[in-house]
Amino acid sequence: MADASSRSEKIKSVIRVSSGNFLEMYDFFVFGYYASAIGKTFFPAGSEFAQLMLAFMTFGAGFLMRPLGAIVLGAYIDHHGRRAGLLLTLVLMAIGTLSIALVPGYATLGVAAPIIVVLGRLIQGFSAGVELGGVSVYLSEIATPGNKGFYVSWQSGSQQIAVIFVALLGVWLSALLPPEEMTAWGWRIPFLVGCLIVPLIFFLRRSMEETAEFTERKKSQAHPTPKQILQSLLQNWRIVIIGMLLVTMTTVSFYFITAYTPTFGREVLKLTGTDSLLVTLGVGISNLFWLPVMGAVSDRVGRRPLLILFTVLMLVSAYPVLNWLVAAPSFQRLLIVELWLSFLYGSYNGAMVVALTEIVPVRLRTAGFSVAYSLATALFGGFTPAVSTYLIEVSGNRAVAGLWLMFAAACGLIAALLAWRPQFAERGAVAAAA
Repeated sequence: MADASSRSEKIKSVIRVSSGNFLEMYDFFVFGYYASAIGKTFFPAGSEFAQLMLAFMTFGAGFLMRPLGAIVLGAYIDHHGRRAGLLLTLVLMAIGTLSIALVPGYATLGVAAPIIVVLGRLIQGFSAGVELGGVSVYLSEIATPGNKGFYVSWQSGSQQIAVIFVALLGVWLSALLPPEEMTAWGWRIPFLVGCLIVPLIFFLRRSMEETAEFTERKKSQAHPTPKQILQSLLQNWRIVIIGMLLVTMTTVSFYFITAYTPTFGREVLKLTGTDSLLVTLGVGISNLFWLPVMGAVSDRVGRRPLLILFTVLMLVSAYPVLNWLVAAPSFQRLLIVELWLSFLYGSYNGAMVVALTEIVPVRLRTAGFSVAYSLATALFGGFTPAVSTYLIEVSGNRAVAGLWLMFAAACGLIAALLAWRPQFAERGAVAAAA
């Protein structure tokens, strides 16, 4: 009975902490999915390419705030606790979402409209800078022995639930509203739905308990101040860089197969919007399967072997499969390619996220994880839709984004080869994860 009660409480804790991560990713995905409509609404009339690029650059701008949010909010969480910090990030998320959902378009407000939208994205990015790290660290600290990979995988798992939810909502809206109404105002509905979800998630997070590991450390030793945490980050800059390279493979492939897929299918491959959203739905379901499965596998065989295997597979297959797709675009080919990339992403990330919590020193675990993750997302992942759009436009090669995926895989492979070298592993929390 005690074991059943403990298991039930663990499940409830996973749901509470992951719920806010769901909302964070939900808002980002909605922006990516409806980038074309957002570009037409908030940016001056011009070429469709220019409007789409401006929308994707605004999408990417939010990620530029992530490193700052990781440093400021990460230090706050490492000093004040996991629960307090995750409640704060939820409030910031809600502010950013409302600013995008409710602001009138360029035709009404002029230049003020895109400025407000960019500010909203920056606030979202600031909160997201520590959300993933805070959730991952919380899950790693409540995990049962030998199951950290499985527990931490649900940080990414909650993102996939957001992918599935947004895709289903998009398919329903596409069936309900004609394309011109979706472009004019229908794209705001998913943002408003996100606003309605906020009170429920705030209620769930208020009932979170502080992790026992954090509480025990606070009792047994003087807890580091934000200034000391920042100093430790600078002293451990090599681990932060290694962590950033580890995350690059995850963040580039993730935003390619989720946020960029609807636009890629519709604007580049000239498939229907419904086809593209259905493929995205399939990707979300696939990711949700592979993440916990491979997180559990990493608990048995180690993190490093999986990281090396799946970065190599991405290196050798990304461009060929995209080239095969663009040679004869179809719903079936897009689905096959995206599911293959989903398998590579989910298998790699299932091991990578927990590995990152283990190689970062425990006293700056949230800040270190968040800075590494946010730097990779700000420099590479968040701009994946914009980079892919630009490369296709200037090269005329619709498969050229495969080279961007290969670059990300090379970063992950280098990091996996370096992360468990003695000079790095001995600084982290768990060298045995290899």
